[in-house]
Amino acid sequence: MASLDGVLHEKGLAKGTNWWGAFVIGLAGTILVTGIAPYVVQGTGALGIILMGVMTIAGCFLCLCLAELATMWPDRTGGIPGYATESYRPLVGETTARHIGGVSGWAYWLGWFPVAPINVILTASYLAVLFNFSPGHLIDPVGTTWGTPIGITIVLICFALLVAIFIPAYFGIRLGAAFATVLGVLSMVPITAMIFLPFFKPSSIHWGNVAGFHAPAGVHVSATFIAAWFFPILWNVIAMEAAACYVGECRGGARDAKIALTAEGLFGMFIYIGTPLMFVAVLGLSLTTIDPLTMYLSYTEKIFGPGSWEKWFIGIPLILALALSVLNAIMGCGRSLYQAAEDGQLPRIFEHKNRHGVPGFAMGFNVVCSAILVLLGSPVRIYIISNGGYLLSCTLAIGGYFVYRHLRPDVERPFRLPTWAKWIALAVFVVWTVIYFYGGWNSPKIVVGPGQGPGLYLLGLLIVALYAPLYWWRARQDRRLAVAGRPAPAAGLADAPPEPKPEAPPATEPAAGPVGGDGDPPVAR
Repeated sequence: MASLDGVLHEKGLAKGTNWWGAFVIGLAGTILVTGIAPYVVQGTGALGIILMGVMTIAGCFLCLCLAELATMWPDRTGGIPGYATESYRPLVGETTARHIGGVSGWAYWLGWFPVAPINVILTASYLAVLFNFSPGHLIDPVGTTWGTPIGITIVLICFALLVAIFIPAYFGIRLGAAFATVLGVLSMVPITAMIFLPFFKPSSIHWGNVAGFHAPAGVHVSATFIAAWFFPILWNVIAMEAAACYVGECRGGARDAKIALTAEGLFGMFIYIGTPLMFVAVLGLSLTTIDPLTMYLSYTEKIFGPGSWEKWFIGIPLILALALSVLNAIMGCGRSLYQAAEDGQLPRIFEHKNRHGVPGFAMGFNVVCSAILVLLGSPVRIYIISNGGYLLSCTLAIGGYFVYRHLRPDVERPFRLPTWAKWIALAVFVVWTVIYFYGGWNSPKIVVGPGQGPGLYLLGLLIVALYAPLYWWRARQDRRLAVAGRPAPAAGLADAPPEPKPEAPPATEPAAGPVGGDGDPPVAR
């Protein structure tokens, strides 16, 4: 059914974009390289190329797995949590699978919405450098254990940016995709070009800095060190899966899902490996602790020499890149909250769609939560808290792919990976599980600082655990509706692919409405 604005309204959210829209909004995940690469290079040296490269390849593989799942359920939205319930159902049954999907959706929200506060903090700080204004009086509203001092002017700019970027998200996927296209092109072209710039001045490249993939002097490399750094690295380098948040709104269905996720994975792999490689080759290993903008400026100065034009050439694309990530964080994980609520796992308020066919309340909720996290003032600390949710959701996703591919191998798939891919998925699931628990526990003291305990990581786990009272709230809402004589939504999904007859579970309750629509974060993360 078409609306007056020409956007198709089918089950779930409006079908208002195509593979290109999903791809360019999903670039918000790839753009996170601007934040993580400088920190990794400073903390791990040339070893960081290997650490980021290995996990980026795993992230690209995750995108391919998601492409297969997305082609089976092309109307589901919100990214990886949208497939969790269906993929685990053959193994654990209906009730447990629904809760795996619910935990995954809530964890994905925790993983993606903090991208917004992290990136508005960086954006406001870069604006202060570019336009040479004071960050304002320093405040420390949460204490030095949980945060760092932040200027009050920076805080006010952050709040203004969150509201401004929320506007195109609120007015629908078509405007959001158009806005993302402009930001994506203007930011990714310079960031991609910077990987090639040193080749125009070969004397700026010193491959000896890369040889051996050594860590900086004085850094002791151990299994704990590597696992601890893998934890925040994974928060970034697998975020290219963000394109999956929007395939449910693509008019081309399975075809668009396959193209968007495959393109996102391959492009993300190039950016996440090429950026740290060229940083080390040009700048070497003797790096002091500097912010990402300063590192990018140092990089271009090594190639072109000092010049006032550089801070604008680098600063403007970085700001545009960060703005795109903020847009995806607000839009993407808002859709995951929507999908989990539509599946009956989170409170009904997250199911609300505005007149533009998008989950307006869920996205507004993200803006409010983002404003609260801005007060921490520290992107690295927010990384640790956020990954308590994000890596859990991604690990469940790759595990779910193995389960469904192994137990339902004959279900029709418009896009199918080779059979051996399921065993790689199982191996990635095991490795990511170890990193999630062991690396997450040790990450604060190694990545943030020696004085840090596991509190930031545990806070992330605590927020994930809030799924239990939220689900209880939703169950209570459904019971009230049942008493009032109104049917509650079906627990299962109406758009699941046909199962082989001997294994197909009997339907136990009718669907009360369209399922398989929109969801959350993040991840866009």
